[in-house]
Formats: sequence, structure tokens, C-alpha cells
Amino acid sequence: MKIISRKSLPLGGFAGLTEHRLVTDRRVFGARKAPNTFDGLGNFVYLADAKFNPHGETKMHPHKEIDVISVMMSGRVSHQGSLEHGQSLLAGEVQVQRAGGEGFSHNEVNPDHSQNRMLQLWVLPDEANQPAGYKHYVPSSNGVTRIYGGAKNQSETFDSKTYIDIVRLSKGEKIHFTDETIVYVARGNTEFSDENSSFQAEEGDLIRSVNTELYATSDVEAIVVTQA
Repeated sequence: MKIISRKSLPLGGFAGLTEHRLVTDRRVFGARKAPNTFDGLGNFVYLADAKFNPHGETKMHPHKEIDVISVMMSGRVSHQGSLEHGQSLLAGEVQVQRAGGEGFSHNEVNPDHSQNRMLQLWVLPDEANQPAGYKHYVPSSNGVTRIYGGAKNQSETFDSKTYIDIVRLSKGEKIHFTDETIVYVARGNTEFSDENSSFQAEEGDLIRSVNTELYATSDVEAIVVTQA
């Protein structure tokens, strides 16, 4: 089991937001890979826990050949750009943007007078030159909701051999992962245990492990990354 904590990392940011970067995969960042951050799993290459300043925005910027997953933890953002311009993302909701070979440009804006919080993940597509696309999810209030990954013969999620799930558990519930996983505790407290060790995790902890049980010691929300 390997662990890093958001609170141990420097606070960075750009434009109208501040963020902690926890995954900066060397396949994308190379020599710019941030110290003490994880490489990804499968094609998952980036994770940041960000807060937008009041009325802050990312400014319009492009993406190409990357899939961008945004998980809204508190507050809201207004989405502007070449995919689903005008879509709002509220606390508890998720948007997934596939850039593909076509690419897209976007700007995320905090329309409110208070800070918000959003998690952003990047995944490299399995195949190049796919069309751009947009998906929006409202994950279940309890249990597991898949927001990314799956076979080509379905349309509920963008196809990929890398899977991302939103897991929401009530205090006292547990879930087991057999394969290698990267789990980000987005909210709450939980105990992780594998064959060799156990760890009491809190919001902002990132855990990489194999054959792991997660036991919720409070109501918890986690981002879980696995691969086929």
C-alpha cells in the first residue's frame, strides 16, 4: 500500500483557482512531473483537487487527445466552450469531456461569491483520432456509479480499458477491490486494509494498493480507478 496526502503537497494553481496535484504521470509531464506525486494507473495520468476563487475561472484553453473528467464537490461551475456550452455543473455532479483528435476548448467559471471545489482527472484515450464528445452524470447517493470506461458496444460511458467509479458509502459499509486500484478519498474518513497493512484515511488521502478492503468510518465519497 502506498499513500500520499493532499496536505503534504504544495498548493499551486493558475488563473482563478488554487489546487493540489496528486497524480502527474511522467508519460504526460516528463521532467515536469511534480515531486512526491503518483504516476497513474492504466491510462489515468492526472488528478488535481482544486478550489475556484469567487468568480474565478480557468480561462479558455484547448485539449486534444485527452479525456477530462470533472467531479463537482461543492458549489458549481458554468461550463463554456466548444462542447455543451452553457452547461452548469452542480455539487455532486460529474462531466466527462472526450477531446479525441478533433479536440475542444473550454473555460470553467465559478459564478458565485464563494469558493467552490472540483476534482479534475485526465485519462489518455485507448485509441487516437476519436470524435470529441460530452457526457454528464448524477452519481447515485449510495453505492458505485461508473463514470468512465467500458466496451465499445455501449454508450453509457466513453469506452476505455481504464475505469473510473464514484463510490459513496454510509458509515459502517465496506467494499472490496481485488485488482490494483488508485483510490482518492474525496470526502469523509475510511479504513483501508490489504494483506500486509491497514491505514486510517481522511479526505485528501490517495491510496494505491492491491486486494484492498475499504471500510467507511463515516459517510464517505471516493474516486476509484482500476484497469481491465
